[in-house]
Amino acid sequence: MSTVLTKAEDVIEVIVCDESKATKEAYIPEDSNPEAPTAGSSVRQAKRRPFWRKPKYELDSIATQPSVFDDPVTLEIYRPPAAWENTHRFDPSARWTWREEYRVVKKIDVRIMIWAFIMFFSLDLDRSNISQANTDNFLNDLGLTTNDFNLGNTLFKLCFLLAELPSQLISKRIGPDVWVPSQMVLWSFVSLSQFWLTNRASFLATRCLLGFMQGGFIPDMVLYLSYFYTKSELPLRLAWFWASNYAAEIISALTASAILRLRGVGGQAGWRYLFLLEGCLTLLVGIISFFMMPPSPTQTKTWFRPKGWFTEREEVVMVNRVLRDDPSKSDMHNREGLSIKMVFKVFLDWRMWPVYMMGILHMVPVQPPQTYLTLILRNLGFSTTETNLLSVPSKVIGLFTLLIFCYLSEIIDSRVGATILLQFWALPLLIALYTFTEQTSSWVYFVVVTLITGFPYIHPVQVAWASTNSYSVSTRTVSASIYNMCYQADGMISANIYREDDKDPDTHNYLDKRGNLALIVICAANIVLYILTYFFYKGINKRRDRVWNSWTAKEQQEYLDTTRDEGNTKMNFRFVY
Repeated sequence: MSTVLTKAEDVIEVIVCDESKATKEAYIPEDSNPEAPTAGSSVRQAKRRPFWRKPKYELDSIATQPSVFDDPVTLEIYRPPAAWENTHRFDPSARWTWREEYRVVKKIDVRIMIWAFIMFFSLDLDRSNISQANTDNFLNDLGLTTNDFNLGNTLFKLCFLLAELPSQLISKRIGPDVWVPSQMVLWSFVSLSQFWLTNRASFLATRCLLGFMQGGFIPDMVLYLSYFYTKSELPLRLAWFWASNYAAEIISALTASAILRLRGVGGQAGWRYLFLLEGCLTLLVGIISFFMMPPSPTQTKTWFRPKGWFTEREEVVMVNRVLRDDPSKSDMHNREGLSIKMVFKVFLDWRMWPVYMMGILHMVPVQPPQTYLTLILRNLGFSTTETNLLSVPSKVIGLFTLLIFCYLSEIIDSRVGATILLQFWALPLLIALYTFTEQTSSWVYFVVVTLITGFPYIHPVQVAWASTNSYSVSTRTVSASIYNMCYQADGMISANIYREDDKDPDTHNYLDKRGNLALIVICAANIVLYILTYFFYKGINKRRDRVWNSWTAKEQQEYLDTTRDEGNTKMNFRFVY
């Protein structure tokens, strides 16, 4: 953790840089603005506690955190513009208690977060049910080979990648509350239309369309959730957001065991009913989402919800607590588009490239076994029903490791420390897989592959990492898309590791050495990449500390008043690592 103190006139600005957040806080002496009500004690001043001993506050004490809005000078610098949709609820003198804040956050969790979970659940239902379809002779029915399946997955990832940035541009222009439900309705039609697949061409076409329609959904939702939560609250909400991924795969595996029994009904394959029914479910969720996503914390009233979700007092608390945590969140309103110039500026920010590089490579060692899990289990001799049920343990393990590792990133205050553990998890298991032969027991194979595919899904941690290091709303919007594009490139690489000619000729499993050796090499390279990233960001922070501390208080204030540096290029910004 690094802390840089600067004092200019009667404002003491503290830049607290730990591994979980790059947070700018202003601690204002009591005499800096005598007319302003006193803010509550800063939660950042207390000594850090173990996660099992969360700090307890007197419920009726002031929860309002000190910020730049407590000083008349910095208040005008950071005052939200009139165009911002929540400006009418901004009040720098507003104070509220911990009891009020806890109630508001709980209400946001119920109204906003639960439905976000359901929407992401629907996304994963439609993009992962092809794994269950594989257990019902999907490839044979359409006359497809493993390479055709690889090509379909590659095209899906490519189209998903290409749609990321355009989707974000549309979302920022018309609002995620309009665009996200529209996306869901569009892709649900494509998903349910897979009932009528006939050949390789139709398979590849639907893979492309699904990728185009679903691309951008995740960064759109991350941006939307940031309207309601502070930086310290968002990472753990994202962990539960991504937990819906595993919930979808677990439930899909269980329901597929029943739906695939419809094979033969009406002369149709069971996998056709799987696509049809789950696509219809997503269509229903998409339609309801138009009514469940208010544009902002202060725009929940509408013709079908005349009283809204929140009272005026609750809106004041929501708006001011988020702004005090991050004043940059008022930089853009929720119907303001992004310029192409801004997009290129963010893309050329070399300080973000290490995070993007990790997005490309970090999941490659574990994704091929995950993609082919159901095919591997079928080739081991398990039936369709057994295969779907045997795929559940890896999802349960993955769900728990996801939550554990996301909490771990907060506990140890280290992004690198939490995310590099995925590589250490995978490496010994991949080496074991590499040593397997035709004589290896099917159950031993099952256990090792299940552990590999139950890997700790540290993607949410890296999404929050990219968001924190990009700093402002406009740059976060673009960097989230770029990071997710890199993540889809990761999937494209992963989809081509196992090839048709890499199969064992007798068992048809991936026991030959080439593919698994490639995974081992990439896993080892990732460990080196994470270590280099740690020293990269530590080096930048150390250099900035040295320069900043060499300036006088007057020079520091003059820099803040006159600099054209923005966001993470400012000399007083510290990167998390």
